[in-house]
This record gives sequence, structure tokens and C-alpha cells, in this order.
Amino acid sequence: MSRNSGAPVSQELSIGIEGMTCASCVARVEKALARVPGVTGASVNLATETARVALAPPTSFADVKAAIEKAGYAIEEEEVDLAIEGMTCASCVARVEKALKKVPGVIAAEVNLATETARVTVNRGLAAETLLQAVEKAGYHARRAHEQNQVPAAQKSHGGLAVVVAAALSLPLMAPMLLELGGGHYMLPGWLQWLLATPVQFWLGARFYRAGWKAVKAGAGNMDLLVALGTSAAYGLSVYQLLAHGDHGMPHLYFEASAVVITLVLLGKWLEARAKRQTATAIRALQALRPAVARVRRDGVDTDIPVGQVKLGDLVVVRPGERIPVDGEVVEGASHVDESLLTGESLPVARHVNDRITGGAINGDGLLLVRTGAIGAETALARIIRLVESAQAAKAPIQRLVDKVSAVFVPVVLLIALATFAGWWLAGAGGETAIINAVAVLVIACPCALGLATPAAIMAGTGVGARHGILIKDAEALEVAHGVTTVVFDKTGTLTVGKPALVALAPLDIAQRDLLQLAAAIQSGSEHPLARAVIERAQKEGVAVLPAAELQALPGRGLAATVNGMALRLGSSRLMQELGVDLAPLQARASELEHAGRTVSWLASMGPSARLLGLLAFGDQIKPGAKEAVAGLHALGVDTVLLTGDNRGSAAAVGQALGIRQVVAEVLPEDKAGKVGALKRAGQVVAMVGDGVNDAPALAAADVGIAMGTGTDVAMHAAGVTLMRGDPALVADAIDISRRTYGKIRQNLFWAFFYNLVGIPLAAMGMLNPVVAGAAMAFSSVSVISNALLLRRWKPAGQGAARSQGELQFSQTNLGKDAA
Repeated sequence: MSRNSGAPVSQELSIGIEGMTCASCVARVEKALARVPGVTGASVNLATETARVALAPPTSFADVKAAIEKAGYAIEEEEVDLAIEGMTCASCVARVEKALKKVPGVIAAEVNLATETARVTVNRGLAAETLLQAVEKAGYHARRAHEQNQVPAAQKSHGGLAVVVAAALSLPLMAPMLLELGGGHYMLPGWLQWLLATPVQFWLGARFYRAGWKAVKAGAGNMDLLVALGTSAAYGLSVYQLLAHGDHGMPHLYFEASAVVITLVLLGKWLEARAKRQTATAIRALQALRPAVARVRRDGVDTDIPVGQVKLGDLVVVRPGERIPVDGEVVEGASHVDESLLTGESLPVARHVNDRITGGAINGDGLLLVRTGAIGAETALARIIRLVESAQAAKAPIQRLVDKVSAVFVPVVLLIALATFAGWWLAGAGGETAIINAVAVLVIACPCALGLATPAAIMAGTGVGARHGILIKDAEALEVAHGVTTVVFDKTGTLTVGKPALVALAPLDIAQRDLLQLAAAIQSGSEHPLARAVIERAQKEGVAVLPAAELQALPGRGLAATVNGMALRLGSSRLMQELGVDLAPLQARASELEHAGRTVSWLASMGPSARLLGLLAFGDQIKPGAKEAVAGLHALGVDTVLLTGDNRGSAAAVGQALGIRQVVAEVLPEDKAGKVGALKRAGQVVAMVGDGVNDAPALAAADVGIAMGTGTDVAMHAAGVTLMRGDPALVADAIDISRRTYGKIRQNLFWAFFYNLVGIPLAAMGMLNPVVAGAAMAFSSVSVISNALLLRRWKPAGQGAARSQGELQFSQTNLGKDAA
């Protein structure tokens, strides 16, 4: 280990480094580290790709990271998820984040109050125990998220029991106030009030003292500290009045204020916990899709084994009504599969041999034999769960404002309460009034609502989106998506099916059905995509495929065959010209189709003389949800652009059929990102929708990338939003749920700030009784979560027949006239 003399070693880090390939790299990294002031030693190991670095204050991990990156290498990062117990408000979130970020080796930390979790990005090799100790030192309890056990039912009900007991003890204290409203007058003896209020204050309210004391030890404040201080002041004043003036009649006591405030806060926290559990229903529903057991066929014998023991390539037997345990391919059988919880598809989807199938779906009416293609963390269900968890754990950019406010919230409230006390005292109101008004300030202040406003809405919005096949990768994508002004579509595989179909038949002196039958016969032995398109059209229309003889391929030109004794030729216009076939009767129609981007084939009979029988035109099918997608976006006020590498004729035909006015064709894959960038420079907020590897740069270049789940992993990795089924109509739905979720965030933040900006001054001016202030504080967080939960009622705007059935149909507008 090389050393810089003169500086004492205070700590040693192990840092994972990416990009080193040789001894020269090692020397370069060591040299870069040695130049950092405060680095007292650095040793780099090429075999383990790690560096051991000794640091002396005030040098930080960030300084070391910057030096390594400047040398041309990267820090190896990993994410650690922690479950945090004891957080009650936004101030707690800020304190835990601050504690984690102070740990050397921590690159980023995001704490979510709604999920009570922390996602920490760390340098590879940093021990998780170090993070746990940092959280413990900050006054909270933490453990690895995967170690988090289900909360027992008894523990869940404990909060409710505490509320019931607190209410039973507090209601008699409230009775005189309630009787006074009706004109009656009754006052409990002072000692009885003390007897009822004391267990509420120090037994049921002990949690506020414990959490508040931890905050004080950590040099910070939180909601618990405010409640503890406020109720203690009211309780202490009442005890003083009782002891000092109890012998001179009934003094004015405030035991009901302290007890009822604690009761209301406990009630609010219990309702809040119930609401939080409801916001997490999407994750729980997805996790419930994982079967525990799979029936594996090995050596002809079916055996039930744990899913974790299934290997790639294993044959898994799935009986009717069972949940499919693995991702794979159907090798035997046929059935209808319910994928509604995975993709949002409302009706069961037919699955046959060679079709891909997704674990977590429910098998319908047939027995399936599935060859395992993905297991464990690589299954589609596992990836979906990770995406949803990641989105719900992330912070929206707007949350940064809340974090700044939360960091100073409690100290500011304490100062306002102190100023309130001093102001009323100096104004001659007396110590009693001054204390009660200061108490009201302390108990109405609500950092809880501030901390829950954004994450509660994000959890609800991403959860309901996932149930309908819309996966939002992170909160930033959700926040940006709400402001999208232009959606750019790739064509092939996104708006169209991506495989050729027979879209037009033009017979000459024979019936259209006969033309299709002869064309199908001559191509019955071919595996060419155009041949399969003809066979599929014949099968769809119930046309029998006749046997063909003397089949012969004519390379680069077409096919020759004899059908029912008739010598036929099918191929290009070049072949027809060679055979002397007169194309003039259908030339105008052919030119029209070719101008629209269609591929035209001609069918002729050789007979005594060459005679044209008709033409066939091939093109890509428009997806059934495509027109609905474009119309839905236009209804939202979003412009649409078609960006494709296809020829101008084909692109223009698709654009015209779908109502997309701006069409950019013949764009090379590497130029797509540039076109997206040009739209952004023009002031547009751009979403790019694609499905292929060639779309990945454009997806990354857009403000929001939207990938079709039927596309490539590369496209999905580059996108901020993934649509779990290849229905383009989900694009408008994704923007709609983003807008609604962001709307809820703004509503929640408005109410969270409103409670405090209006309530605290009213309390300081003596216009709020501490009981009323406590009720307002207790229910502010409940109202914020309840408002967010309204998002669970969201449903996609359109549920057309073609969309719900997922069946491919020919477009009847513009392209449909091709099928003459």
C-alpha cells in the first residue's frame, strides 16, 4: 500500500472499480488516489477489481469517487433496500437520509415514509451492517428489506386497541365540554381527571416520548417531539393548577386537552397505517401470483417440487385452473390463459404449441406442457415486481422542495411556539393562556402530511397502473410524463403488427375467391412470409387450399406450379414481362398500391397464351388499438408524430389511416434520437414509443421513453414506462394516469402546506383550542392518504371490443379499401 505521510488514518474503505484491464490501469488508479488530499494510503487489486483506501478527515468518499472517475474508471454500485421502523413524519425521513448519506461509501439514499423503506446506492463491498448501525444511531430501527417479516395480526390490531383504550379514558374528560354545548354543567373532580389522563399521557403516549427522546439525542426533531412537548405542557400545567389551587375550589384544568390530543393522534396514526397498507395492495397482489410448487416431468414421471428447484429447460405440467409457475414455451397442448393481473388483458388469451407463456398467469381449459425459459429473478413477474417496487420507493423531483421544508420544519415550529408563549405572556394574558396557545401551535403542526403527500400518491398511481399493464419505472418518469406535449411513434411493431399480411386482392375476369384459392395453392409448400400471409388469409375466409404439382421456385422472380391442370406463375412484374403477360388492365391499381407502400405480386395462367388472372398486395397490419391510441392522445391535447425507417408511401398510408399528420419516413436508426432531440429543442416535452433495439437510443433521448412489453429487453431498459401488452392504446392511458397521479401529488401538497400555513398562525393567535388543533393534525395525514387512494378507482378510458379481445383485425379506413 502506497502512503502519504503526515496524515493520520481514520478509516479504511474497500471500493469496487469497473474498467480496469491491466497493470497500467492499477498504477493509474493508485496514482489518481494518491493525489487526493487526505488519502493516506491506496492499494488496488486487479484480480478482485477493488481498491483499499485509507482516508483522513475531512476527505470524503465523494472526493475518492471523483478522482477514480476522472482517471477514466467507474465505481461499482449496488442497491441495498432497508426496512425502517419508527419513522412518523417528513422530518424523520430527512434525518434517516442524512444519516445514511454520511456513511462513507454511500452514493445516494432515498427514504420513503409511505413504504417505510430506504433504497441506498452504495459502493460494492460496503457492509449492510454499517448502514443499519447508521440508522440505529439516528434513533430508528432498520433491517434488510428481504428479512422483513409479515406483521402478525395481533400486532396490527395493537394500534386499534390503544385507540380504544385511550378513547375510553378520554371521553369522560370530554363529557363536561359536551354537556356545556347542550346547556348543562358538570365537572369531574380534579383528582379523577388526573387519574384518567395519566395513563393516556405516560402509558399510551409513551411512544411519543421514546421517539421524541431519540430525536433529541440525534440533535433533531420530529412530530413525536412536538406531540410530547405540547401534551406535556398541557398536562404539567394541569398538575400545577391542581396542586397549587386545588384547595381553593375547582381550578381550570387542561387534562382533557393532553389526553384527547394523544387519543386523536393515535387514531390518526392507526388510520394512516391502514391506509398505507391499502396503497401497497398492488405489490401484494403481484407477489401472490407466485406459485410455491411446480409439477415437473422428468424421465416421464410428474413430480411436485418447490418452484425454486425448477431448472432451465425443465418440462412443467400445468393442469386446467392452475397458476403457471414459470416463464417458458408451450411444447404440448393448447389452452386459454388468464393474464389479466400481469398485462391488464381483460379476456383469456389463446396459447398453442410454440407460444410463449408467462409465469403467474392462470391456465384455463387445457392441459399444457411448458419448457422452462426463465426462473427466479429473471421471470417476467419478478421483473414487474422489481419495477413497481422501484417506482414506489423512488422520489419525485417535486419531493425535493418538501425535503427542504421538512429539514427545518420542527425547529421552526418550536421557535414559533416559544414566540407564541412569549408574546402572550408579554401581552399580559398570563402564563396559563400563553402555555395553552403554545401547546396549540405544537400539536397542530403536521410534518406527517408533508412526508406522505408525494409517496402515497406515487404508490397508488403506480399500483393501479401496474394492474392495467402500465409499468412506470420511477417517480421522475411519472412526473415528466404528466407534461408530455408530443408523442413520437415508431411504426413497425408499435402501431403495426410487424409481419406482412395479404391486404388487397384484385381479380381480372375471375372471382376473388378463385384468385385467392389459386394463389394459396401455388404457395402451399413455401415458408416465405408472403406465402404464409396468403395461406392465413385463405384459412380465415374458409377457402380450401388445392394441391399443387410441379412446384418450382424461380429465384428472384417468383413461383411456378400446376393446379387442377392449369399452369400458373406467381411473381413480380419482371417475371410477368419475361412471360409476355399484359399487365395494363390492372396497372393503375398496382401503381396506387405501390405508392401506398404495398408489395405487389401478379398471378398469371400460361395456357395456350399467357393471361393475367389478378394481383395480390401485401403490407403490414395496423394494430387494432392504434387508431384508438392516436385519438386518445389527441383528446388529451397531445400531438402525435410517426417516425420510421420504412418507405414514404407505407409510412404516409399508416399516418393517414390513423390520423397522424406529421410523418417522418426513411429515418436511419441512429438518426431517430436526433429527430427526437429536434422536437425537444423546439420546446416540446417528448415521449417516444418503440419496441426494438433500434428504438433504444430514441427512447433514451426522449423526455419519457415508452416501451412495448412485447418488444426487446433493450428497449424496455431504455424506457421510463413499459406497456405490458402490445396495445398502443395504453400510451394514452399511461399519460392519463401520470397526469392524475401528479394532480393528486399537487392536491396533497396543497393541503399539507395549507394545514400548516393556516393552522399554525390561527393557533398562535389563540383562535384554536388544543383539542381542535390536535384533531386537525391527526387527520391531515389521513386525508392526504385517503385522497391518494382515490386513484385506485382509475380505469383506462377506452375498452373497445378489439382492445379487450386482443384480436387482430384489418383496418377499414384507407388501408381497408385495399382489400377490394
